[in-house]
Amino acid sequence: MAVVETLPQNHTRRRTRSHKSTAWLLTAPALALMVVILLVPVLSAFVLSFTDYSLAAPEVNWVGFDNYEKLFTRSSYEKMLWATFTYVAVVVPLSVGLGLGAALLINSLARGKEIYKTIYFLPVMATLLAMAIVWELMLHPTIGIVNRTLELGCGTVIESLWPWLANGCANGMPLWLGDKDYALWVVCFIGIWQGFGFNMVLYLAGLTGVPRDLYNAAEMDGARSAWERFRLVTWPALGPTTVFVVTITCIRSFQVFDTVEALFPQGGGPSKSAYMMMFAIYEKGIKQNLIGIGSAITMLFLVFVMIITLIQRRLTERKVHYS
Repeated sequence: MAVVETLPQNHTRRRTRSHKSTAWLLTAPALALMVVILLVPVLSAFVLSFTDYSLAAPEVNWVGFDNYEKLFTRSSYEKMLWATFTYVAVVVPLSVGLGLGAALLINSLARGKEIYKTIYFLPVMATLLAMAIVWELMLHPTIGIVNRTLELGCGTVIESLWPWLANGCANGMPLWLGDKDYALWVVCFIGIWQGFGFNMVLYLAGLTGVPRDLYNAAEMDGARSAWERFRLVTWPALGPTTVFVVTITCIRSFQVFDTVEALFPQGGGPSKSAYMMMFAIYEKGIKQNLIGIGSAITMLFLVFVMIITLIQRRLTERKVHYS
């Protein structure tokens, strides 16, 4: 009797091992590709960040933490960190807030939703490099439409609303891309303009998952105004969507490169006021052939992205569906 019971168990174990072997065999190409494309470059960059390696160099010297020390002591890299974190701190909340507001407004429309979706999503679909060139022409100090519009408004509304801009009108139109006081904010504005349409689409998808019964129940409990329904129902239900949107927007903000390269090809704007991290990686690692310091900036970038990812995972595990 014991022998009869053992045979099916052995057969089950063999089938389980066979299934596991098949699973590993099927996933082996994807795993090998991930190791070659992802893990090997990251490990190589980690090792190179402790050296002074450059292409075609006769020898490679181990410099330890000198490259990382430069990132936090030299003024150019301090400007890089300041510009990057300022860009993230400005673009993320504004693009997320505008995306949520646009999604709520479009979702409340009875007709014409698709038209507004298309209009707001066009900057996302357009090539950012081409759009940056268009913005460069629009912000030209003499022929740009922005300054020409400001010239028409100088001495009227602008003097009462924005005195500092009126003073600028008196002294000549602002050099949006040639003045260190404006350059970073121009890049931030373009980032918000280009990013909030993508967030709008994500929030629209999240709004479709909010049960209508919750609004009826909230209204029966006394939530009469639109603000109360948003605060008690919509915003808590959009918790997972908000975590995802904020995480994606943060990562995309750290990755800004095309705009800086198109507007300031000579080196991150006047006085490096718009010297972003991704542009610094490109400049040091490719243009100047300083692979060691470029790898150090890359590792610092990966650390920031990893921190954001861990925060997202932490919030997701806490099930942020309701506050």
